[in-house]
Amino acid sequence: MPRWEPDAQERLVGAALELFVEQGYDNTTVAQIAEHARLTKSSFFRHFPDKREVLFAGQDIFLKLPADAIASAPPDAQPLEAVGAALEALAGVFTPERHPFASTRQAVIAANSELQEREALKRADFASAMRRALRRRGVPEPSATLAAELGILAFRAAFVRWADPANDREFGELARQALQELQAAGAALTRTPAG
Repeated sequence: MPRWEPDAQERLVGAALELFVEQGYDNTTVAQIAEHARLTKSSFFRHFPDKREVLFAGQDIFLKLPADAIASAPPDAQPLEAVGAALEALAGVFTPERHPFASTRQAVIAANSELQEREALKRADFASAMRRALRRRGVPEPSATLAAELGILAFRAAFVRWADPANDREFGELARQALQELQAAGAALTRTPAG
């Protein structure tokens, strides 16, 4: 029976993450990543434009799933309900098998300002994709932007909780909780203080 082998892109991602942890992001070269993955440097560049992008592989799926979930939400769904559906769709990406990778990836990103900047740009792309999907549903501005930004805040809170090595809860549950917390915080902003 043939044995499963990871594809070149998966090998490059795994090799890069190992090297970033062992010797630091700045001290790791593309040539080292390719060699560690038992591939050539030209193979690396067929999959990634630079070493920063290795940690952001699969972003096309990451943008498509939430946009599709917003589009598929019931016609009478409120904007935040559609955003909730988008976050739920990501539960299929953040599975228990990916937990060790995600935790390590976050530690590498947290240790490097260049990667933090790239991650912020990717979150902005994510927010834009949700905003566009909400606009296609007929949600006016600024509601579409606000709902998308709340979705990003909920995603970030859920992801940090999910990536915590001590976490044993599913991403979808954490995302629902984070979105509910933000909705409650938003409602509290409009209440008149007692007294």
